[in-house]
Amino acid sequence: MTRVHVLGAGTPTPTPTRFGSSFVVSTGDDRLMIDCGPAATQKLVQAGLWPTDVDYLFFTHHHFDHDVDYPCFLLCRWDQSIGKENRLQVFGPALTERLTHRILDERDGAFAHDWIARVNHPLSQQVYVNRGGVLPRKPPDVLAKDVGPGKVYSGADWEVTAAPAEHVQPYLDSLAYRVDTPGGSVVFTGDTQPCDSVRDLAKDADVMLCMCWDDQERMDDMGESGGQCGTTGAAELAQAAGVKTLALVHVGPHLSQHPNMEKGIGDVKRIYDGRLIFADELLSFDVGC
Repeated sequence: MTRVHVLGAGTPTPTPTRFGSSFVVSTGDDRLMIDCGPAATQKLVQAGLWPTDVDYLFFTHHHFDHDVDYPCFLLCRWDQSIGKENRLQVFGPALTERLTHRILDERDGAFAHDWIARVNHPLSQQVYVNRGGVLPRKPPDVLAKDVGPGKVYSGADWEVTAAPAEHVQPYLDSLAYRVDTPGGSVVFTGDTQPCDSVRDLAKDADVMLCMCWDDQERMDDMGESGGQCGTTGAAELAQAAGVKTLALVHVGPHLSQHPNMEKGIGDVKRIYDGRLIFADELLSFDVGC
């Protein structure tokens, strides 16, 4: 069975119910996180998962609402480990390797002071031993890799493929991901405007989680349509790709309010004839169901 957990379904604008982007795909014994936006680590635990359950992290791009919780996740996953977990593997467009280095590097990492203290202080060592760890405690060990379009990684029975997503180039590279598993295929558009590369990546997928910033007419009027999908943009992309289920995520404050939400859902359904999910944070659902 393959299950999708929506941790973050919002935008850079914080609201009481939405903030930033983050998702987890559970397939077999593996947990794959896509993006690590605000409070993703806490939301992961609220969803009934645990940081050390996640062995793979894929970034769509490096806007803060997609990666700001990365230092927290790295440190928490390492701190809660007992030295027997799998090595965390992190993939994303350019800057992924540099960010990881800047967080953890022993000489100039922004949070090196934290893990160095926990490795060496007797109190932290005792807590580690009490959890089941065996001294000496090892520093964080993360494999981070900058990637581009094409095959990104293959697990035991799943595969991740990336395609370019049109967002804020040339300032940041952006990727969309497709995760093919025995339970079905899931596409994460990240932040993108409707484009052929994402449509082709999503062709006939079981689920596509697509950004949906706002009512399309409002976006057009406000000059916010470039580089991102709104209601009808997401609907047209999903319909053209032939995806079975469209989950609207990255929903802005205006669209997430009533009655704007109901109008948006109606606009999407006039174009897209598959199953529609207007995703809330901490929602989870099975792929293919």
